[in-house]
Amino acid sequence: MSVLESIHIDGSWRTAAASGTREVLDPADATTLAVVAEGDVADTDAAVAAARRAFDEGPWPHTPTAERAVLLRRVADLLQRDREEIALTESRDTGKTLEEGRVDVDDVTSAFRYFADLVMNESGGRVVDAGSADVHSVVVHEPVGVCAMITPWNYPLLQASWKVAPALAAGNTFVIKPSEVTPLSTVHLMKLLVEAGLPKGVGNLVTGAGDPVGARLSEHPDVDLVSFTGGLASGTKVAQAAAPTVKKVALELGGKNPNVVFADACATDEGFDTAVDQALNAAFIHSGQVCSAGARLIIEESVKDRFVTELASRAQRIRLGRGTEEGVECGPLVSAQQLEKTEMYVASALSEGAELRCGGARPEPCDVRPASGYFYSPTVLDNCHRGMRVVREETFGPILTVETFRTEDEAVTLANDTEYGLAGAVFSGDTARARRVAARLRHGTVWINDFHPYLPQAEWGGFGKSGVGRELGPHGLNEYRETKHVYENLRPAPVRWFAG
Repeated sequence: MSVLESIHIDGSWRTAAASGTREVLDPADATTLAVVAEGDVADTDAAVAAARRAFDEGPWPHTPTAERAVLLRRVADLLQRDREEIALTESRDTGKTLEEGRVDVDDVTSAFRYFADLVMNESGGRVVDAGSADVHSVVVHEPVGVCAMITPWNYPLLQASWKVAPALAAGNTFVIKPSEVTPLSTVHLMKLLVEAGLPKGVGNLVTGAGDPVGARLSEHPDVDLVSFTGGLASGTKVAQAAAPTVKKVALELGGKNPNVVFADACATDEGFDTAVDQALNAAFIHSGQVCSAGARLIIEESVKDRFVTELASRAQRIRLGRGTEEGVECGPLVSAQQLEKTEMYVASALSEGAELRCGGARPEPCDVRPASGYFYSPTVLDNCHRGMRVVREETFGPILTVETFRTEDEAVTLANDTEYGLAGAVFSGDTARARRVAARLRHGTVWINDFHPYLPQAEWGGFGKSGVGRELGPHGLNEYRETKHVYENLRPAPVRWFAG
C-alpha cells in the first residue's frame, strides 16, 4: 500500500521529513485502511514557519471579510459535493455508522456557512462614547495570528471544522494536527481548502503522534494560540507546555454528563417511551465515544426499576456491526486500546458492587460481523454511586451507569457532583421544574427533554475540568481574535502636564 501524502506545508503535499509512516486501521476488522506520513518536530517547525510567514507577510489577515466568507462558502459547497465520499471515509476510519458520517458532513457544512455569515454581518467595530465630540473611539477585532489546532479521534472532521472555520473567518493562519488514529477526513478537508483557493501557507497539516507533533505545537514560540480537544490528561499537558510563552489556550476536555429523569417525565406511555429512547441515544450513539455522552443516568427512585428494565432490554437489542452495513445501529470502538479501557471500567464497576443489567462483554462472534473488530456490547450498570471510578471518570465507551434520587435537590446535587461540566439533560413533564433544575446545573450545555443536539450559532464548552474557552457561536469566533481599542483625538493640542 502506497504512502498517502498527508502532510501539507506552504501549499504543497509531502511525505514526512524523516520518511516516517503510520498504518491507519479499520476498527471493524483491524485491517489497514491507509498508510500516512508520520510527521515529527522538523515537519511541525516547517509548518509553523509557513503559517508565520503567511500571517506576517501574506495577504490573508488583511483580506476583506467578504472575500474570506466567499472562500468558506466555497468549502461548504465542496463538502456537500463530496458528502458520500467523506461520510464513508469517516465511517471506516472511526467505526461510526455511515448515517452518522453523513450527519457529520452536514454539520461541518453548517459550521463553515455559519462563520461565513457571521463575519459578513458584522460592523466595522464598536464605537465607544468617550464623552467628547473631539474623540473618535472604537473597539475592533484582529486575528490572533498563527493557530495550532489539535483534534480528537471521535469526531475528527467535525472538530476540525469548529476550529478551522472560525480561525479562517477571523483572518488567521493555522497548523492542524488530527489524531493519529483517525486522520483521513482531515486530509480530505485540507484538499478541499486548497481547491477552494486558500492561499499557500495559510492552512498547514501535519499528521503524527501527540508527542512529538502536538507537544511541539503547544510549546512553539511562534504559535499564538493553541486549540485542543481531547482528554483531560493530554489537555493539562497542552496548557503546561503553552504557559511559558503565554499564548492563548482553548481547551475542550470532555465530560461526565448527567441525564436526570424525573418520574413525571414517565407519567404517560409516550413520555416513558421517549425518556427511555433518549437515554439510549444519550449513552450509546457512536458506542459512547462522545464527549457529551449521557453516561450517567440519574433517575427518580420510584420509576427506576421499570425504566432500567426496559432500557436494558432495548440496549441488548442494539445491532452491532461494521458502520457501513445496512441495518447496523452501532459500530466498534475506535481501537484495541479503547476496547481494553472499556473492559477495565466494567470490571472495576462490578468489583465495586455495580449490578450488570446487560452487556458487560465483547459480543459473541456469531452476533457481530466482522467478528475480529473492536466491538463491545452496550452495557448498563445498575446500583451505582459516586464513589465508583466508572461514575467519576470519562469512560468513552458504551457504558451507562444508573444512580437514583428522591428529591429535586438530591437530583441537582448528584448531577453537579463531578469535576467536569460539559453537558447535561433534564427530563420532566413539569416545565417549571425542568427549567428550574436546568438553571441550577453547572454544565455548559443543558438540554430539557432532549439530548445531544447542538447549534453552530450557540456556544459549546464546559465548566470545571471540561476546559476553558468556547467553540461555535460568536464567542467561538472571538477565541480566534484579539481585541484592540483605537482612540483618535480629532483636535490634538498640547497637554501641558509638565511645566518645562
